Amino acid sequence: MLRALIPFLLALTLATPAAAQIEIRAPGQQTIPLALTSFLPRDQGGAAPEVAAEVKAVLQANLDLAGMFSFIDPAAFLSDAQRIGLLSSEVDFAQWRLLGAEVLVKGSYAVQGETLVIEARLFDVTRRRLLEGRRYVGRLSDARYMAHAFSDQILKSLTGSQGPFNTRIAFISDASGHKELYLMDVDGHNATRITNHRSIVLNPDFSPVGKELVFTSYKENNPDVYRKEIYSGSEVRLSSRQGLNISPRYRPDGREIALTLSYQGNPDLYLIGTDGSLRRRLTQNWNIDVEPSWSPGGDQIAFLSDRQGGPHVFIMDAQGDNLRRLTPAGTHNGTPAWSPTGERIAFTRLEQGRFDIYTIRPDGSDERRLTFGAGSKEHPRWSPDGRFLVYSLTQDRQKWIYVMRADGTGARRISPPGGQASHPAWSGPWQQ
Repeated sequence: MLRALIPFLLALTLATPAAAQIEIRAPGQQTIPLALTSFLPRDQGGAAPEVAAEVKAVLQANLDLAGMFSFIDPAAFLSDAQRIGLLSSEVDFAQWRLLGAEVLVKGSYAVQGETLVIEARLFDVTRRRLLEGRRYVGRLSDARYMAHAFSDQILKSLTGSQGPFNTRIAFISDASGHKELYLMDVDGHNATRITNHRSIVLNPDFSPVGKELVFTSYKENNPDVYRKEIYSGSEVRLSSRQGLNISPRYRPDGREIALTLSYQGNPDLYLIGTDGSLRRRLTQNWNIDVEPSWSPGGDQIAFLSDRQGGPHVFIMDAQGDNLRRLTPAGTHNGTPAWSPTGERIAFTRLEQGRFDIYTIRPDGSDERRLTFGAGSKEHPRWSPDGRFLVYSLTQDRQKWIYVMRADGTGARRISPPGGQASHPAWSGPWQQ
């Protein structure tokens, strides 16, 4: 059973912060000095050092990936780090200013049987005030999710945009001996297989309005599209037309799905309803049109086509009109992914025998290469806030899932060991 199925935490806002006054800078520029203390037990008799260590490790990993912070060395912490201090009046801000900290994370926890209560705080050291306070109540095994949730709140408090750490990543793995669909946390923990097709499953996409996925499977010896409800496990074959039924992508309002069908002889793009009914044919030519990706407003679609020679990224409106080529360079581009902010489109390009990830503005300007070095990087997908990209890396006959910042820095492997992992997709906000 998925960990995500557990009745999860009650998160209570304890303070409604005023607008943050801390200067926010983009990753890669000057960072904010942050002091991250170990959460302390409310009752010394209920001390659970492993809980405190797990919460701190998750917070540190998430905030490090954000690329906005420089961490104050815990070895330099003074006596205030050993006091819980959940109120501004209880914090010795002078100590933290002495260490150069601009923001401070403190917290406490209490374990009562299998129940875990975490109090987490974010302070503005310079202005000596509370920026964010949360109380989380859940099961003892929920400590990681509580830390992910507070990481999201830290980013929201400092930038105005919630973080993506309490979401999920779907991916394909052959760890069972077959290519099946899995879910994992954003940091790669709690990987769980959710299909048992004992065949080939490919190319998942999350519904924007519910906890369900669409994907392609060869379960019935044809590449058909399936829709699966994650919590109930309910699964239906959505499109099983003759030939290809591949690369399904939900419209941002969740009401339609763009995909490639070939039942009329050539692989073209179509729209179907969430019940599988055919709504509209979007492209019609003798070439191959695949890999649709919706603009955030649902009014345009980026896709891959070889209609002008090698595979290139094109854009058209949602009616299939006003077609234009996006990628000006390269001979083999692939897998476009429109950012949730609408500002950039990620794609891959094959050069010197390997794929690398690029981004470009929707008007075709400002192309940027994000990845370098050995191995092929493919299938980029954006985090729901547009801060990060998840992708697959193939190197030395191994396939892993990696995540990096949107500027290409901070890349790290997240897929668990065992099996070949590919085709990631990032969920939207994930309420428990």
